[in-house]
Parts: sequence; structure tokens; C-alpha cells
Amino acid sequence: MTSYKIALIPGDGIGAAVTEAAWEVLGRAAHGAGFKLEGTTFPWSCDFYEKTGAMMPADGIETLRGYDAILLGAVGWPKRVPDSVSLHGLLLPIRKAFVQYANIRPHRLLPGVEGPLRASAFDILCIRENTEGEYAGAGGRVHNGTADEVAVETSIFTRKGVERILRFGFEQARKRRGKLASVTKSNAQKYSMVFWDEITAKLAADYPDVEVTNYHIDAMAARMVMAPESLDVVVASNLFGDILTDLGAAIQGGLGFAASANINPERDAPSMFEPVHGSAPDIAHLGIANPIAAIWSGAMMLEHLGEAEAAKAVMTAIEAATARGIGIEPGKHKTQDITAAVLSALG
Repeated sequence: MTSYKIALIPGDGIGAAVTEAAWEVLGRAAHGAGFKLEGTTFPWSCDFYEKTGAMMPADGIETLRGYDAILLGAVGWPKRVPDSVSLHGLLLPIRKAFVQYANIRPHRLLPGVEGPLRASAFDILCIRENTEGEYAGAGGRVHNGTADEVAVETSIFTRKGVERILRFGFEQARKRRGKLASVTKSNAQKYSMVFWDEITAKLAADYPDVEVTNYHIDAMAARMVMAPESLDVVVASNLFGDILTDLGAAIQGGLGFAASANINPERDAPSMFEPVHGSAPDIAHLGIANPIAAIWSGAMMLEHLGEAEAAKAVMTAIEAATARGIGIEPGKHKTQDITAAVLSALG
């Protein structure tokens, strides 16, 4: 029997509850499809930071390297640990160390879900560059605490980094409806974003079957609200992609449905799968966290592992649950009830 080693990092707040729910569903799907998932849980979190002074051990990256994939719950507890510490201490190091340069976030309405827009159907796949750009971490502060203090944050765009994320976007568009929207702000950022536009134009010659449109970030934000059905694959830099995907989550009905995958396309290191709703400490003790985003992220993990049949079964079960009205209204159903509905539909 095929077996996969999965590193589980529940993290903070509702992360533990949604990870537990996703793991139960994934285990059922694996059993039904005839393969095995072996999970190891790591307690790396803000709690761990407060006890040890680090978000993960010094050998954390090497420990994770031996796994086939990583399933993450949520990271952050800002009242106790600054987000800049938790993000740069766990999530970003994993993404960068394992060259998970493609962040994939699907946006579509699940059956039974009514989003805030009049659009009844849309299917947008956002591809966000995940390892450089505006989150490169290059910069610093001088004259701290004085009236002359200066803070500099430098975005870094490499030809290798831009080419590989754009090519990944083109390949995804080729598999879908053949439309790619490349997002920049080249009218204002005349170096990095013009660079991005030029590389887009260069690569487009290799994909004559893909229709390419360039948008400025502000225009794309408006289009996602006014005409989401006109979009297929959207590719953007780290910061712009981060903003657009939260907008995408809103139009698909909320962060409770926002799944994501941090992919190493070359498959020479593990990829990481996570819901993007955050740790929501304010509801962590109420048992009402929606696990659908985590379960959906788990389905993306199964697909990445090559278990397409099981991934499809999980998505079909999610859709069956939401079609019955389960999990579509924030706080209406308990986490365990939503999980039970998905498990029931999975069989």
C-alpha cells in the first residue's frame, strides 16, 4: 500500500480544530482510495515561541524535509506575539527554504453559498509569487526612535523568480480555459513592474494558445468585483497576490472557504497546504471554526501527491455538505457538525 508522510502543524487559535477536521476527512478519503497517510504533529506555534524563544527549533527545516507534504492550520496570536515574529519565524522560512514559489488559491462559489456579488458563477485561480518580491525581507531602520528615523523596505525581483512564476501561471491557464491575467503596477513602479511586464510579453510567445491580458493592480481589484466571471488564471507578485486573494476569498463567500497551496513545482522539497483564514483567537474556544478551507486545502494536497481520485472525492463531499446548507453561514454550525457532514457525504 502506498503511504505518504505528512507533517502536521496545527499552529495557533482555530488551527488545531480545523487541522483535526481536515485530517479526519483526509484519512477517510485515503482509506477509501487504498493508500495511507502517516501524520506527525509538530507543536510549533506562538505557544512554542513563548516557551522557547523561537517559532520552531533550529533544525525545524531539516526535520520537515523528510516529509512528503506539510499540512498547516494557522499561525499567529498578535496580542501575545507580533505577527512580524510569527510570520518570519515559521511560515516564510518554510516557503523560502523549500522553494515553494507558487502560491495557489482557488476562488469559486461552492454549491449553496451566496457570495456578496450578483455573479452566480465564477472560477478564478490566483497564482501568487511566494518567495521574493515585496516580502523579500530586504531593508532596515536607522536612527531608531528619533525624529530622523528612516525605514527602508526593498522589493526584490529576479529574472529567475519572475519567469518561473509566470511560466507556472501560463501552464495552469493552458490546463484550464486558456486565459491569463498578469497583474502589476507598471505605470508607477517603473523598474520592477515594467520588468515583470516585459517578461510576461517574452514568455507569451511560448504559449500562443493562451490569451494574455495585462492589468494594473487597482484595475484588477475592480474587475474581480465587477466581472469575476471574466477571469480564469490571475498571476501576481507576492504582495499584490496576497491582497487579491483575500478579495477573492470575500467574493467566494468568506475566509472560511479560502484554501491554498504553497507549491514546489520541481518536487525536490515538500509543499505546504493551508487555509488562509488565520488563527482567529477570538473564536478559538467556541468550536465554531469553519473547517471547509482546511479540508479543501487537504484536497489540494492529495491532488499534488498524485491521488486525484481521492482529492475529487473530498471536493465532492464538501460540495454535498454546502449544498445542504452546512457550513455556509459563519457560526451557525459547529466545527464537528460540518466535519461530520463532509464525512457522511464522503461515505
